[in-house]
Amino acid sequence: MSALPKFTGAKILVVGDVMLDRYWFGDVHRISPEAPVPVLKVDRVEERPGGAANVARNIAALGARSTLLSVVGDDEAGSCLEKLLAQHSNLTALLHRDSSISTIIKLRAIARHQQLLRIDFETPPSHEVLNAALEDFRAQLNGADVVILSDYGKGGLAHIAEMIRLARAAGKPVLVDPKGDDYARYRGATLLTPNRSEFRQVAGNWQNEAELTAKAEKLRVKLELDALLVTRSEEGMSLYRQGSVLHEPTHTREVFDVSGAGDTVIATLAVMLASGAALPDAMRIANRAAGIVVGKLGTAVVSREEIVRDMGM
Repeated sequence: MSALPKFTGAKILVVGDVMLDRYWFGDVHRISPEAPVPVLKVDRVEERPGGAANVARNIAALGARSTLLSVVGDDEAGSCLEKLLAQHSNLTALLHRDSSISTIIKLRAIARHQQLLRIDFETPPSHEVLNAALEDFRAQLNGADVVILSDYGKGGLAHIAEMIRLARAAGKPVLVDPKGDDYARYRGATLLTPNRSEFRQVAGNWQNEAELTAKAEKLRVKLELDALLVTRSEEGMSLYRQGSVLHEPTHTREVFDVSGAGDTVIATLAVMLASGAALPDAMRIANRAAGIVVGKLGTAVVSREEIVRDMGM
């Protein structure tokens, strides 16, 4: 591939669990007299879209159009998330409000680029709101080139099997970022993108590449997937398709934070595929994008221009 596609014509539908990532930045100069814990003196607070919302803003940062479908609480955090997403002109957020839940919040306390603590606030959405979200999915499907189902295991994708069926029946590629050990719910998807630990949780340990390949192919066939992409941290990525295995090594660089790297990977894959790229080329560019984003602190995004510079194009 000699040049990156422009991305501006790509349209991606993102469905999944959204959350608000809050960061408390400060310094630690003493230990609390109340308990043997550090005292963080907060001097800066940041808020960023997390989960599927981070996937959607990664798509927007690349220059493509993203439509995000999810559920939030009828609360301050949900309003904050909507405002953050509204900053992207090429991102449409269709967030159902559920007054019976609180918007998921991940609160991180950070001192000198080191995470001291993370506190999670979360409750699963109601069935009524999830049914309404499924109807929105039906309405938005035809306008999308590629569908991303971003599963963070928070309950927002209760109808994921039906969403996969509907999307594949409409001829849309479906990319899934999985969670948990019940991968049967992802049957029939185009591509699954588990990381190394997530894949190990489902497939078990392996001793060598041959055993890993056998386990990957067994899972791919069992779930009727077109492909399986395992992201392997410092070992890069491995793409498993019928009769072929393709490895993409990682590019050596300083790593600040791996949180959100999977969001960048699946977002870049979707944008590349929606722009007409072949899956192996999409994986290579996604690997580059992941290498860039882990050099940033917290959930972050990568632009098309950053990828072009990184590849020397």
